[in-house]
Amino acid sequence: MNLIRIEPIGKNNWEEAYSISLLKSQEKLVPSVIESLAWAYIKPWDEAFDPYILCKDDKSIGFFYLSYTPNSTNNYWIGGFQIDKEYQGRGLGTPSLQKIVEFIQETHRQCEEISLTIEISNNHARKLYEKLGFVNQNIENQDGEIIYKLKLK
Repeated sequence: MNLIRIEPIGKNNWEEAYSISLLKSQEKLVPSVIESLAWAYIKPWDEAFDPYILCKDDKSIGFFYLSYTPNSTNNYWIGGFQIDKEYQGRGLGTPSLQKIVEFIQETHRQCEEISLTIEISNNHARKLYEKLGFVNQNIENQDGEIIYKLKLK
């Protein structure tokens, strides 16, 4: 049973979200929570940009955002996925990502494909995403990150 919970970030938990951080060596691999929250306000890529906090028990253990075009079938992007440095190495990455995929399927029933990007040097993330069925598209985005996709239907 997946004990990870997903909560939208709002006025009651934004400070918890802001406290999520990575190891120094990981900071260049994923956007910071504060940068992602700014993007949620600006919506630079798509019509919708929703930031979420990942929780286990009563603790905030991670963060991600979903950038998407409402009612589309294939324009859903997971971004900024990170587990707080205090909770890394505890086996929370896989169940967290599984929960994110389930969450997208439940809240966006028309979604048939989920995309994300990975820094070329981030082998740990690549292994995690591939384990859960994401497929390398062998295409780089404008920032030199590799695009991965997961077919849902």
